[in-house]
Order: sequence, then C-alpha cells, then structure tokens
Amino acid sequence: MPRYREPCDPSRQCRAEWLYKRLFCLGRQMEWQVTDGPCRLRFATLVGMIPFSILDLAPITEGSDAATALANSVDLARQADALGYRRYWLAEHHNMPSIASAATAVVIGQVAAATRRIRVGAGGIMLPNHAPLVVAEQFGTLDAFFPGRIDLGLGRAPGTDQTTARALRRDSSGDPRRFPEDVGEILALFEEPESGQAVRAIPGVGSRIPVWILGSSLFGAQLAAALGLPYAFASHFAPAALMAALAHYREHFQPSRFLDRPYAMVGLNAYVADSDAEARFHASSMEQAFVALRQGRPGPIPPPVADYHQRAGRFEQAVIEQTMACSAIGSPETVEREIARFLETTGADELIITNSSFDHAARCRSYQLLAEIHERLVAQRAERGV
Repeated sequence: MPRYREPCDPSRQCRAEWLYKRLFCLGRQMEWQVTDGPCRLRFATLVGMIPFSILDLAPITEGSDAATALANSVDLARQADALGYRRYWLAEHHNMPSIASAATAVVIGQVAAATRRIRVGAGGIMLPNHAPLVVAEQFGTLDAFFPGRIDLGLGRAPGTDQTTARALRRDSSGDPRRFPEDVGEILALFEEPESGQAVRAIPGVGSRIPVWILGSSLFGAQLAAALGLPYAFASHFAPAALMAALAHYREHFQPSRFLDRPYAMVGLNAYVADSDAEARFHASSMEQAFVALRQGRPGPIPPPVADYHQRAGRFEQAVIEQTMACSAIGSPETVEREIARFLETTGADELIITNSSFDHAARCRSYQLLAEIHERLVAQRAERGV
C-alpha cells in the first residue's frame, strides 16, 4: 500500500501516542510514515489488522430492476462509509441480468458523491472493452471531483460473453493479449506529460490515482509483480489459483515508484446473520445464481431457498464448492473464526468482501455485523501486540 507521508512539524515530536490513538479511532489501518524532520513514525499495519473493503456487484433481484439495484448500492455505500470500511468497489459486467454496474465509472461518481470518506473505485474496469485514453480521462475526471478517493482496478477479461464483447469493441484492438501494453499506456497517461507529447488525458494527466491489477490466475500476479503494483485476486468466484498467484506475486514483486513492497487484496464472500441457518439461507441466492450461470441460464438474483445446498444435486454442489470455496457464512462467531483462519492462510493485506443477498436489509445487516467482527479482531490483535 503506498505510504501516506506528511511533513514533520517539531510540535509533533512527542505526539506519537496521540497520532496512534486518533488513527485507531478513525479506523484507518493504513501505513503512515512521517519522514521529514526529527521524528520518524511507522506503523507497518496499524494496530496489526488489515482493512475490510466492499465489492458491490449491484445485484438486480428477481421482481426488481436496475434502478432499485443502483439505489441500493448508494444506500449501502453510505452505510459502509459510516461503518469504517476502507474502500467501496464496483465491477464492470455487461449483458448480465443480475448486475447493474455496467457503466462503472458513472456508478462510481454517484457513490462517491453520496459518501464522504470511503475510497471508491472499480474492481474493475475491463480493459479489452475500452481505449486506455478513455479510461484515463474518465478516472481523471472522477479524481478531479473527488481528489484522493478514487481507485482504478484493471482486468483483462471482457466481463461478458464473446458476442457482447464484440458489440462493445467492434475491432480487434480489444484483444486481451494487449492488456500489459494497455496498462502501461494508462500509467503513462497519468504521469506529467513529456515535452512534445501529442496525446494527453485531460483530466487525468498528473493524477495520483492508485492503479491495481486484478486477476484470477497467475497472469495478473505476474504483471502486478513486474510493474510493482497492488494486486487484487478474485477469489470470491474463482479461487482455484489463489495461493499460487499470491506466492508468485510476493516472490517476484519488483519495488516501484508506486509500492515498496507487495500489497495483495483478496476477495471473500461473506454472509453474516444472527444464526448459521439464517446466514446460509441468505447465501443460497448467490449459490443458485452461480449454478444458473454455469448452466448457461443467467438471470436476476433469485430468492433464497432453505437448505438449498443440502438438497442440491451433485452437479450443483460441485459448482457451489468450486466457486464459493472462499466464503465465510454463518453467525458472527462462526464468521469471525472463518475470517481469522482465511487471513492466516492467505496472509492478505486487505479483504474485499462481497454479498449479493436477495434482501437488501439482510445485506446491509451482514456488513454491519462484519464491521463489528473487524473491531473485535483489531482489539484482539492489539491486545496480543500483533
């Protein structure tokens, strides 16, 4: 994670304890370092606990519509802002009956306008669908409206089927094999222009927008490591290569002007309710959606079904176990144990959590309980001096 640096004021020399307590109360588990002047403070991972963030797939539920889904996203973002989540990301998917965030940059602008503190970004923008200049201009514009709060995650999949992908980009320039080149072009467009540079992103030039590489295989890990960029793994739906990708990223990471050490954010499905049974009930909507997608019949998020997993056939259970292997589902006590185990296994620097419950109130309640879990985990690790 890029360090936050402030010039040192001599009056602050003896204020380390004040700074620590203030940041703890604000819930900002970022790395701070005061580098100029006589004092030097560094909290590598403040209070020893990683941040929790949200990946919102803007779920469209059966019997509802995209307008309601987008209104729910804004409502959830406001709550996440108040609860202390680090960032709120939205994903680009096209021609998906269950996802309302196709115009991702537009939705990001609405969410950022409705919130005050939380970082807002794309998890991610699918580069094969866009010219790098357009992406740089869009996110440069967002950064101009909301300075210091915008993230840009980049992926190389189209986020849709091939027919829709061709409708999005009607020529061969959307080839995913160009992804490393396109990432490099965006990074260059965010830099200060060189003398005589013919094409500039306005707005965008000179922006300090954090650029992330997204992935569900080794390819993204290799690119993020080579460029020295933060890396986000999509283990919330494609967990198979998670550990191999994290290992490669950390082993081959090259320090850069963006990061001095690897920083990996890992996706997790989380459904928290007052009981294990209730949480499993709400999670069944996403389980059904994954099965329907694998069977070639995508649709809106269906209503939950009691004991769906237990009653499902062998094929359905295999799909669920494969796609939702990285999940924490249950009561607060159950989920707290599962998250602690997941963090220990992955060594993640940050968790990005998704939940596509059919019932919006249940989704909001889940994130509220997760914020409470995070507070307890922070307190436990602080007591142990971790």
